[in-house]
Amino acid sequence: MSAEEFRLLRDHVYSHCGILVREDMKFVMERRLWPRLEALGLRDFAGYHRYLRYDAQRRVELEAAVEALTTHETYFFREPGQLQAFTDELLPALQQRNGALKRLRIWSAGCSTGEEAFTIAMLLQQSRRFEGWDVLVYGTDISRRVLTTARRGEYGPSSLRATSPEHVARFFLPLGANKVRVKDDVRSWVTFEQLNLLDEEACRQMPKVDAVFCRNVMIYFDLPARRRVLQVFHDRLVPGGYLLLGHSENLLNLGADFELVHLQGDLAYRKPPLLPRGTL
Repeated sequence: MSAEEFRLLRDHVYSHCGILVREDMKFVMERRLWPRLEALGLRDFAGYHRYLRYDAQRRVELEAAVEALTTHETYFFREPGQLQAFTDELLPALQQRNGALKRLRIWSAGCSTGEEAFTIAMLLQQSRRFEGWDVLVYGTDISRRVLTTARRGEYGPSSLRATSPEHVARFFLPLGANKVRVKDDVRSWVTFEQLNLLDEEACRQMPKVDAVFCRNVMIYFDLPARRRVLQVFHDRLVPGGYLLLGHSENLLNLGADFELVHLQGDLAYRKPPLLPRGTL
């Protein structure tokens, strides 16, 4: 891959989804995209760039390229401290605020193979605060391939490495061959859709939500793309709604219109206007 081919492909991927491939990742891009060239019978990356720009199947192939360039490593009950704070402090606040409507919407943005979205639904059910409510967890990802896995709801030991035996017994059915399947009562609270977080028109079709989980996703974006994604979250959150990021992420230097919420065990962000003073 020449320097010019790298620049053209990098810029094309960035304009599509905001994922920025750094200069020092040129070798990684070459290694991960080469199988795509072979699958399409192309001889070089210049030809691959032309395919992505002009071929009738360019949108399908662009999704395949993005999938090849991104990592979808995740598992159930990831970052337990944050999930505990969500359970102990944010869920009571959401129960109180939405009690009259008995309706709750939560968005797992960049949900990959679905473990986070299902974990949220499990925590909601375990809390027993929302029985009889209209509850839905939206899981979205740019990759159609990982969403196929999410919709199937079947997982192996790697996905369960932070899941207690009690949670396995309560929320999963054994399938044999070291696999489990998420029980139907949890699955009924979760829906999955393909969504590019930088496609602002598509994101406007998302319903308003009470909380957004977007953990370890924006690390793929540069500063302008992060600002665009944060604006999407701000638009789709109800006033007073919460944004939860990964522990390695924050809103410093992003100028986002969120306020920091200090929880006992973690941090979260909240869209103003606020709930009555002195409450979460």
